[in-house]
Amino acid sequence: MGINVDDVVVPGDVIQVPNENDKAKFILGPGLRRHADQILVTTSGVLRKKASNVYWVDCHRKRYVPVKGETVLGVVVNKSGDTFKVDIGSSEQASLSYLAFEGATKKNRPDIKIGDVVFAKLLEASRDMEPELVCVDSFGKRGKLGLLQEDGFIFTCSLNLIRKILNPKCTLLKLFGSEIPYDVAVGMNGKIWLKTKSIKESIGIGSAILAAEHLPNEEIIGMCNRVINNLKGM
Repeated sequence: MGINVDDVVVPGDVIQVPNENDKAKFILGPGLRRHADQILVTTSGVLRKKASNVYWVDCHRKRYVPVKGETVLGVVVNKSGDTFKVDIGSSEQASLSYLAFEGATKKNRPDIKIGDVVFAKLLEASRDMEPELVCVDSFGKRGKLGLLQEDGFIFTCSLNLIRKILNPKCTLLKLFGSEIPYDVAVGMNGKIWLKTKSIKESIGIGSAILAAEHLPNEEIIGMCNRVINNLKGM
């Protein structure tokens, strides 16, 4: 019996490889590894599929494992030459070059200090190499990446909750955004940066995000409405 999407898998399971005659490319995410002409499962969890060609194993992890292309939140903890060391919650610190910012040159360096929070993308991530971050996209533009403001509020949550609130079916962030002005950066490494007009709003929205982990979407909507009414004094 073959393994299908949404099935529970364990290390050693073999996932069916797409037909060799099919020229469409496929991408393997966390929990999967290619060996010869097979795709092997390397961690326990549920097999997931995104779009038509992205496969990964959805599992509960306490420590973040860097994945190339994911966006993460990190804290600058050290500077070594022209490279910053950034704590992203993984087993190894990530490196971030001062040239990895939009418009940065040898004469025009970004003003980065130890303790600053950056929203960056993983350019390199493998078991044999140190994770490498960049704060620009493929066109050299920062977009939503880069140094975040110091007056923001950063907190940690489970990796499973991050995936949940970023799911298009989850309405939590949209509900708050429609009623309360705020800025948010969600890192796939279990870090969330939040900026609102007041400490009360930051605590209210942050607490609601953490409380949403084990709630179905219907209950999340009710909880968000109660928090919004409370923050507005209704």
